[in-house]
Order: sequence, then structure tokens, then C-alpha cells
Amino acid sequence: MKKILLATVVAVVCSTSAVLAADMKVKAPAAPPPPPSPWDIAFGGGVYSDYVFRGISQSNHRPAVNAYFEPRYNLNENLQLYAGVGGWSLAFANRTSAEIDIYGGIRPVFGKLAFDFGVWYYYYPGGQCFNGNVDAFLNNFGADCVANADPVTLGLPISGNVIKRDLSFIEYFGRAQWTPTDTFGIGASVYYDPDWLQFGTDGLYASTGVKLTAPSAWMPAGTGVYLSAEIGRYWFGTADSFYCTVGGGVCGGPTAQFPNGTLYPFGIPLPDYTTWNVGIGLTWSVFTVDVRYYDTDLTEGACNALTSDFTATFNPANISAINPGGFGSKWCGQTYVISLKADLTWGSNIK
Repeated sequence: MKKILLATVVAVVCSTSAVLAADMKVKAPAAPPPPPSPWDIAFGGGVYSDYVFRGISQSNHRPAVNAYFEPRYNLNENLQLYAGVGGWSLAFANRTSAEIDIYGGIRPVFGKLAFDFGVWYYYYPGGQCFNGNVDAFLNNFGADCVANADPVTLGLPISGNVIKRDLSFIEYFGRAQWTPTDTFGIGASVYYDPDWLQFGTDGLYASTGVKLTAPSAWMPAGTGVYLSAEIGRYWFGTADSFYCTVGGGVCGGPTAQFPNGTLYPFGIPLPDYTTWNVGIGLTWSVFTVDVRYYDTDLTEGACNALTSDFTATFNPANISAINPGGFGSKWCGQTYVISLKADLTWGSNIK
């Protein structure tokens, strides 16, 4: 009897299990999430109390604005291609009021070490030529200079500074950044200009910098504080004869002696210089407020020879072989800059 009951129970259980199994719907495995897009877009802009580029004011110590747009393509998590366009408002010696930047490059990453290699084109539209010297026309430097009937200035600023109409130039660069921790980073950069501002000479700029960031545990959520500093050096050669000091009456004439040295009828040797800056910044979400101090080792006379500053003022102490007019520029001196910037990335900040 026990055997019969046990067999009956087993039969009922098996039949019930079979029925339940037949009624159950088999769920398909969840589809894997789609791979992230390799494309990304960075964009942003800022407002500055002064546009200082490698220690020299580009906006005559007046406020400036900028904006940029940079598409990016990630070949993999350690290699990115990018291209971009940006712009600045400025006040150059040739009276152009805008800088347009066109650039591109590649960014390899090896752990905590990141590199950036690329090319940059600085375009300055709407410039004017200033040069009253006959040599400028004989050498086709000033074919677009407009004659001026003013017997005193001959179309030049009162300082006598000359400048070409087109100052656009191309630059090649390489940068490296090592960030061993979230609070410390150090970097180095090298930039080469085959024809810096079309002065007829190349330029080489090298710099190194450090950045200290406050630990996130010290700050309210979404905010940050950093301290950063940079020091750089620019090396130049000799400018073409558009930027000469008069020797035998006109540029291109025989070399003449000057109380402060030899004049340069075929172009002045541009002064090399060192620049540095240090600042503190506060970040919140995509916004940054930065307060920074800039300075260089250029004298006002050397700064005038390098920039052709249209606001230069006379001081006998500024007289030298490369700056015989004695005018000096304050574009290269110490200055403080406060800026408000916003930097966004489509994949990170905007969904």
C-alpha cells in the first residue's frame, strides 16, 4: 500500500512540474548596451579683463572675449583626434580687431601621461599697413600701404612704428602633461613658428608649468580650487628689412653707427624674452573664475621693437639700436587678468 501511495505522489508531482514548465515563458537574455559614440564636441568661451598671450597684451590692456568649437573623435580610449576653430577680440598694432584660430591635432594618452601634437593657424583679418619708408615699397613689403599727405607722420603713428597689413602665421606644437594624482600636475610645451607674425624670422617658444588642485573632500560638491604657474621663453632671429632702423638714409642703405650701437638697415634682431604667470582659480560645474598675474623681462623699449605698439610713448631711456626712436610700450609689463570661462563637452556635460 505504501508503495502504491508513493508512486501516486511522484506521478502527480512530475505531471504538475511538466505542466508548469510548459506554461512558463522563457525570457531572452538582455541585449548588450550600444557602444558609446566615438564622437564628442567641446565648446565654450570666456570674458577677460585683458587678453595676454605669452606675456604680451593682445588687446591693449582692455577687455576681450573669446569662443571656440572643437569636434573630437576617439579612435580608442587612449587616442583622440581633434580639430577646432576659435576666435578672440583684440587690438593689434596693424589695427586688426579679431584673431581667428584654426587648429587640429592628435592626443595620445599613456596612463597618467598625456600628449598633444598639432598645428595652429592664427588669422588676423582686416589689418592695415604702416610704413613710410621707401624701402618698404621697393621690396614689395608695403605695396598695400596707403600714402598719407601728413608731412609729419607720413601715415605712421606718432611713434614712427611700422607694421605689416597681414600678420597671420602658422605654428606647430607639442605638449606633455603628467598628472600622478588628482591634486598635482606638471607639464611642458614647445611651439615653433616658421614666420612669426610675418616678421621674416622664425620663433621658438618653450614653457613649463605646474598645477595644484585642492582635494575634492575639502570642497562643496561640484566646486574646486586650483593654483597654477608657468614660465616660458621665446627665441627669435632677425626680422626682414621692413622692420629696419635707418642706416644710410633709407632702409637697405649702408650700415651706420649709432650712439647706442649699430643700426640695422636690413632688419632688427628681435629681442628674446622670458615670461611667467601665476594665478588661482575657482571652478563650479562648467564655469571657471581665474585671477592671474603676468610679467616678462622685456624693457619698454624692447617691447616696442617687438610689438610696434601704436600707443607707445617717448622716453629717452628707451633709446637703443633696435629702438632708436626712444618710444616704449607697456604691453609687455606686469598686469593682472581676471577671467570668467565656461567649458562644456557634449558627452560629459550635455546629454
